[in-house]
Amino acid sequence: MPKWSLRRRPGRTLGLLLLLVLSFLVLRRLNWNTLVPLWLQRQRLGLRTKGPDFILEDSIFQILGGSIHYFRVPREYWRDRLLKLKACGLNTLTTYVPWNLHEPERGKFDFSGNLDLEAFIQLAAKIGLWVILRPGPYICSEIDLGGLPSWLLQDPDMKLRTTYHGFTKAVDLYFDHLMSRVVPLQYKHGGPIIAVQVENEYGSYNKDRAYMPYIKKALEDRGIIEMLLTSDNKDGLEKGVVDGVLATINLQSQQELMALNTVLLSIQGIQPKMVMEYWTGWFDSWGGSHNILDSSEVLQTVSAIIKDGSSINLYMFHGGTNFGFINGAMHFNDYKADVTSYDYDAILTEAGDYTAKYTKLRELFGTVSGIPPPPPPELTAKMVYEPMSPALYLSLWDAIQYMDKPVTSETPINMENLPVNNGNGQAFGYVLYETTIFSSGVLSGLVRDRGQVFLNRVSIGFLDYKTTKITIPLTQGYTILRILVENRGRVNYGNNIDSQRKGLIGNLYLNNKALKNFKIYSLDMTKQFLQRFDMDNWSVIPKELTFPAFFLGALSVGIYPSDTFLKLEGWVKGVVFVNGHNLGRYWNVGPQETLYLPGVWLDKGINKVIIFEETMSGSMVQSTDIPHLGRNQYIN
Repeated sequence: MPKWSLRRRPGRTLGLLLLLVLSFLVLRRLNWNTLVPLWLQRQRLGLRTKGPDFILEDSIFQILGGSIHYFRVPREYWRDRLLKLKACGLNTLTTYVPWNLHEPERGKFDFSGNLDLEAFIQLAAKIGLWVILRPGPYICSEIDLGGLPSWLLQDPDMKLRTTYHGFTKAVDLYFDHLMSRVVPLQYKHGGPIIAVQVENEYGSYNKDRAYMPYIKKALEDRGIIEMLLTSDNKDGLEKGVVDGVLATINLQSQQELMALNTVLLSIQGIQPKMVMEYWTGWFDSWGGSHNILDSSEVLQTVSAIIKDGSSINLYMFHGGTNFGFINGAMHFNDYKADVTSYDYDAILTEAGDYTAKYTKLRELFGTVSGIPPPPPPELTAKMVYEPMSPALYLSLWDAIQYMDKPVTSETPINMENLPVNNGNGQAFGYVLYETTIFSSGVLSGLVRDRGQVFLNRVSIGFLDYKTTKITIPLTQGYTILRILVENRGRVNYGNNIDSQRKGLIGNLYLNNKALKNFKIYSLDMTKQFLQRFDMDNWSVIPKELTFPAFFLGALSVGIYPSDTFLKLEGWVKGVVFVNGHNLGRYWNVGPQETLYLPGVWLDKGINKVIIFEETMSGSMVQSTDIPHLGRNQYIN
């Protein structure tokens, strides 16, 4: 076989040299910044501090940020929401990372579909946004248990947010996986992440002084090399600081700004000031009013923050939706569960529409930067569809036969400790407890959060935080006692997160005597759960209905599926599923009166709608192109 040599191939060698020269000339003229995504470009220096300023590379940098949670927005709308953030004049995206959604079972991680964190961060980079990541492990965020997995509560001695071995062991395994995805996306590795937050508002919890240094080290040991931040409100700022970590503040008023900046100066001297969370509105609770914050007040406070020389992050820029059962709760004097909508009265509405706040702040940020923001994207189309009347029906008592075999136990088992989901217990939804009784009397027990009590198939009332006893009427012989218990959302903020187990807690008593021999059904209401019901299982809606029950209907959609809001007038309390997507809870106590249905979850033609109703159904489900969030309450 002949060997290559310059002597034997002079023509080919000359051609190769000419090709190299031409290639060099062409490459010199290319703008690599337009060819290589921002997150792939190599950067030398990360975000730093210099006196009162942030420095990025060699320039003073003011962070103008906004919060969007990828897990609360359909993936198909990520780009739209991020473009609107960029068009408002902002330069940085902030987002939490929910551990409970990413590790629903021990050691089984989900970063797919709507949970594809890497894709979300990379998309932000392509749009031209920097990223501040808030990975927890605790994130608050008005999400169930502050984003901590419920399976942690299987340990009766669990001490969340401390250096308790059972907690740190789980955090270490989670961070091993999470940081392997995050590290390559850091600024110094060519990515958009310029800073990472250490836990979240720990100063207001402050149960273990060794905990925050442990979290800081856990991040650094796994390759986090960008600036580290803490974030605290007025209740915890002085106790939340960590050596080597820049402290930032959370607030809503100009008065808080002045007070907290004074504390910051005393704690860390002259450093860049940042409001990590300027609350642009507030979340709502079932049975309360819809919280709103006037746009003029928002503009005044944001202007004051910027005039003060602070960087800022708008929490929330776009709230989105607590799809499924992910909402959290508050429990100080009374237990209050958060509604499905996370509209938050934010800069964009729940459906991504513009507000007066958006218009005013866009003008302000354009003035601050001196560069006109890019034009805002067009609004997402909304549609009013023909009313849908459910055609088929399945009583819960008839549906039981199609569910998994019940757990049998001498005593009640709380939701988290049920032997289901590969030993990880049940995180969300309902649990049905059954036993037999032979007499009347007073039934008592701890129900978390709301339990509907039945004798055979007849509802006799509810047990909850305020009602812990109920009278059982005179029965004739053998009677099935049933309690359908709903987890309405675990507390996401406060000192009582260790006690957030759901279901029946401890024994259930009849006339102060513990009842025994329970059948326990897990009703987690997942896609797999609903798929157990074949079409043959459903029947035509009868004249006399038995509740709770499932209803099946078809929503007809034209050739252009668009966003809408479902109205359930006449229905009382339950959950709606469309094409397998859990839209969340509805409840006629308000303030939320409609459920957001993204058009990207609809198909052209017939769409399958399942409603689980607890007590009383309406005749139809209507839709509207305008959300109804109920009575308004101004935040002061």
